[in-house]
Amino acid sequence: MAGWHQDFSAVCQLRRARHALLNTEQKLDEAKMQEILILGDSHSPIFNHPLFKEKFPNLVFNILTVIGATASGLENPNTTTQAYPVFREAVRQSAAKQVIVMLGEVDTGFVIWYRAQKYQESVATMMDKAIASYSRFLSELNRNFEVVCISTPLPTIQDGNDWGEIANARREVTASQVERTALTLEFNRIMQTYCTQNGISYIMLDDLSLGDGGIVKADLLNSDSNNHHYDSEQYSRLLVEGLAGVI
Repeated sequence: MAGWHQDFSAVCQLRRARHALLNTEQKLDEAKMQEILILGDSHSPIFNHPLFKEKFPNLVFNILTVIGATASGLENPNTTTQAYPVFREAVRQSAAKQVIVMLGEVDTGFVIWYRAQKYQESVATMMDKAIASYSRFLSELNRNFEVVCISTPLPTIQDGNDWGEIANARREVTASQVERTALTLEFNRIMQTYCTQNGISYIMLDDLSLGDGGIVKADLLNSDSNNHHYDSEQYSRLLVEGLAGVI
């Protein structure tokens, strides 16, 4: 009987030892994981794509998406999305060393044009305001984090397309897709220059995204014609390649 108790005790100790080892290995694995904070608009959930986990197994992407967030509205306390205070709180709570920011599509595809019409200002003036606001936000983040800025996706909503939630909401803007694309390209060039001059990493995807006729490549378009976001397979590949060696 005593021998049975000794054997049972030994088995229990072995199980506890194995459990402790597993816990230690789990903690070591967790310790190896590095958080990357993602701040962005509705395009930012792309970082949930499985390809990121596959290519960056030691990274955890903490994604904070504010639908409709704009570069233009970051400094406006009355903006509907309240993106800035939401982002600021996330930054305050985050243990990440790197922050990836992706904004601007709502600006170059809609807000800049809409505000130019509404306030009788030039498109260039409204773009300058958006760039100034975005630049200040990135510089603020850059004081405490390694910042990576992703170039703004090119417009995908075609001329005359007013179906779907986003296209319908933007129907007041009459600028053509070519015009909106040209503005986005200029916006991205200016932001790239600013980031380069201020020690901020910039992932420029324009050359890989621009197709014939001065608009986005067809293979980047979403299979759902009502969805203005890039095709997730194509976009995730572009981002993974661009971020390799940066994060």
